[in-house]
Amino acid sequence: MCMGKMSDEIGEEASRVITSQFGVNFGEIGEICALKKGMTNKSFLFSCRGQRYIIRIPGEGTQRLIDRKQEAETYRIVEGLDICDEVVYINPENGIKITKYLEGARTCNALDEQDLIRCMAKLRGFHSLKLSVNYEFDIFERIDFYEGLWRGKRSRYADYVVTKQNVLSLRDFIEQHSAEKVLTHIDAVPDNFLFYKACRKKDGKQEEQLRLTDWEYAGMQDPHVDVAMFCIYSLYNKQQTDRLIQIYFEGQCRADIRAKIYCYIAACGLLWSNWCEYKQNLGVEFGEYSVRQYQYAKEYFLYAAGEISRRKEILP
Repeated sequence: MCMGKMSDEIGEEASRVITSQFGVNFGEIGEICALKKGMTNKSFLFSCRGQRYIIRIPGEGTQRLIDRKQEAETYRIVEGLDICDEVVYINPENGIKITKYLEGARTCNALDEQDLIRCMAKLRGFHSLKLSVNYEFDIFERIDFYEGLWRGKRSRYADYVVTKQNVLSLRDFIEQHSAEKVLTHIDAVPDNFLFYKACRKKDGKQEEQLRLTDWEYAGMQDPHVDVAMFCIYSLYNKQQTDRLIQIYFEGQCRADIRAKIYCYIAACGLLWSNWCEYKQNLGVEFGEYSVRQYQYAKEYFLYAAGEISRRKEILP
């Protein structure tokens, strides 16, 4: 949907941010197009003085889910590292953000092997920087936090209590095998990997480059969590999951690490299932995605438990 002028949908505050940031009046803002609504936010494309931008407006209940000061700090840390898209403006209080639009950008195709190879290489490179911040994304704390937002309501899933107990039982194995904690994206899913054409600095020739966007949930964590998150958002089956793990580790993934990633898939599935249940209480539905996240919690608990059991049998 495109609009020729500022609309009620984008909101007065966002309109003021645009005109103030660029020092223009409403008449100098080009057409505003509503982009596909995300799971957390609404985004609009607009133009100003020959350049196109995206403005992100936080969605329903977001203020309870995301620390915008931490998000702004994350963008400060990764600025200039050729990792993410270019942020023009970010408000650490309300989360309104403006970024330069990457012309001709496309998202990662989670079923394309070459896309996966490039995205996992980008992810490994980011992880290898071992960036540090003073906040953490604690999976198990978030599981309880999102559940607490239900305000006493029961889960829609009859076996939720048992499923949660099973997932929590994996915590010891995770802690025993956790990698060094570094700044981790947490939401490193196909939609947040952007391929676009740009000129190389050394010779000016165009080539397809890659950026990782949307750092709302980023914090200190085992970087292998990012691999698990990519799998569950992509709704991968086990064969696809195992293939992505091999791609990330370039064919050198140890059995204990693979078992740990299964644990992460189970835990993160429950985490996002709880997140979806909170959003559903606000009237926001995610259909198959929501149900599949809960299924990951159940299914990958079994895979993880099986791998852990086999390791106990093998180890002296």
